[in-house]
Amino acid sequence: MAKIGIVICNYNKQNDVIDCIQSVLESKYEDYHIYVVDNASTDESVRLIRECYGSCDRLTLIENSENLGGSGGFNTGLRVAMAEGHMYLMCVDNDALLDENCIGTLSDFLDSHEKAGIAAAKIYHTGQENYVQQYGSFIDYDNYSVDSTYLNHIEDGSMPDVVYSDAVPACALMIRRTVVEQIGVMPEENFLYWDDTEWCVRCREAGYEVASVGAAAASHAMGAKKEDINTFPTYYAWRNWIKFFLDHIDEERLSDMAETFLGSIFEINYTDLYRGEENRSKTVMAALDDALHKVMGKAKEDRIFNLELTYDGLERAIGDKSDIAIMAGEFPLYADALKEKIKVMWPDKRVYIVGLQDIDEAYGTAHFQPDATITICESIFRQDDLSLSTYVMDLDGNVLVDEDDVLMVINYNFSRRSFIFSMKPLFMRLSRQNYGF
Repeated sequence: MAKIGIVICNYNKQNDVIDCIQSVLESKYEDYHIYVVDNASTDESVRLIRECYGSCDRLTLIENSENLGGSGGFNTGLRVAMAEGHMYLMCVDNDALLDENCIGTLSDFLDSHEKAGIAAAKIYHTGQENYVQQYGSFIDYDNYSVDSTYLNHIEDGSMPDVVYSDAVPACALMIRRTVVEQIGVMPEENFLYWDDTEWCVRCREAGYEVASVGAAAASHAMGAKKEDINTFPTYYAWRNWIKFFLDHIDEERLSDMAETFLGSIFEINYTDLYRGEENRSKTVMAALDDALHKVMGKAKEDRIFNLELTYDGLERAIGDKSDIAIMAGEFPLYADALKEKIKVMWPDKRVYIVGLQDIDEAYGTAHFQPDATITICESIFRQDDLSLSTYVMDLDGNVLVDEDDVLMVINYNFSRRSFIFSMKPLFMRLSRQNYGF
């Protein structure tokens, strides 16, 4: 019996899953067996897996009759792998790619660190392998969030060799079979998101450490969390986020938690109002409703909606401008992505990122005079400078263009207080009723 059972969960990512499988098969470490669980994909995933790897004796394809989500898909494979008796079990996302030394390094780490129940790879952004995506996460119970300390940290050799933390992502995670026998498989009721965080918490509560190992490298596209078409990821992220903290805080923190979450939900609602869109707001309110009532599993009807994508803030700001300067500030990655977006939408525009390139090198002149400047900030609704001396764009793509936009920003704080005031009693009552506070 192979020492490691590797579970890859796939849903409708026919090209990614083939690349993922291939990255595992190219590992220097060879004492493993792969279990690919397909969650009833409607694309060509199953056909391609059979065509490419049907004769591979290191791979077993398991087909679910319905989409059981990330946790349900992984659990299908984990249960089979556990029954086979592998010493270690590994979860790998279908859009992850493992370095050739990743599997062996994680196995060696667990062999030599008895207190570690889980060991995870150091995850980099696919296509931007100099930037870290995940290298250990810490649960902030005061602010009801997760602090991914090294998120977007440039790989400069300064990070520790091992990070012990509260949680790690399941995209490249190895766990002892004996630990799973103690704490159970992933929380299937989540369907998607926060299941790996809850799993790690259970591991730590059982007395084991959760480690991220720097020498074990992997890359991850992280595509599932993007709202490309509909609000599918938004629903699960919000519902399970709220439920996680309601499960793990005490009565003394409930009031503060209610205000924190309601404040964040208001920001989405107000942003959708600002943009003239409503479907994301509808999904978040449905997620809140289900979390407070402990409605879990796969989303019911009228919870997920198509994105409208009607907001045209960037077009309003620079549609008729030729030379654009982007003030990156603390957001160089976002500035770079914005530059590429502008070049795709308007190939004839010249775009300069202040602080990231030399004007002479880019344009052959030191007299570049932009006719539009975009300053990037975290949120336009927390922007102090409302002079409109430059256009201001936040990380959600909202843009301050004219006086009507400024008026929305001015009204933001009072509207936020009103929303929290009206919603907090309901949040508190349902939390006490359904979570036993």
